[in-house]
Amino acid sequence: MGGRPLDDDAQLIESARGGDIGAFEQLVERYQHIAIRVAHLICGADDAADVTQEAFVKAWQALPRFRSKAPFRPWLLSIVANEARNTRRAAGRRARLALRATEDRLPVDAAPSIEEAALGAAQSRSVLAAVDTLSQKHRDVISCRFLAGLSEAETAAALGCRPGTVKSRLSRALAALRSHLDAPGTNAFDARAIHG
Repeated sequence: MGGRPLDDDAQLIESARGGDIGAFEQLVERYQHIAIRVAHLICGADDAADVTQEAFVKAWQALPRFRSKAPFRPWLLSIVANEARNTRRAAGRRARLALRATEDRLPVDAAPSIEEAALGAAQSRSVLAAVDTLSQKHRDVISCRFLAGLSEAETAAALGCRPGTVKSRLSRALAALRSHLDAPGTNAFDARAIHG
């Protein structure tokens, strides 16, 4: 879905702000797959479609507050991530997010995760099982950065934090992941491979 000029988004956003639902529907079509993927990683497959739909409704309602010339995708993904986190909290469960991301069916045209491309199936399962042992904040940053393939800025927007926080949180998450994977009784594996 990437590669479209930002000024094309800006034209659609301005039209949508003027009440053009068709322009907003084009934005929905453009970003729905990445939005569903982010929701899926944060709250699980069962709620991802509903969360994404609710996030698009909230984005439509919030368009008057959208900063002109700001990138739309990170702004939208922050709404999706907030809605997904709210859904996860409301359900009162700690979902097995990273493992579900590879076991549940993603949209047909969703790009394969970096793990799937870099690791064999056995190593991938080991890494994803290890990711599942991390704190929620660490799982979220790894899920956004590596499973959904978001940029650092998009991850920061989706998680509601600064890019520097993404860097430090990611560094701690990868260190914890390395420590878990290097522990006796696990399949030793260099976690740096997931972002090499």
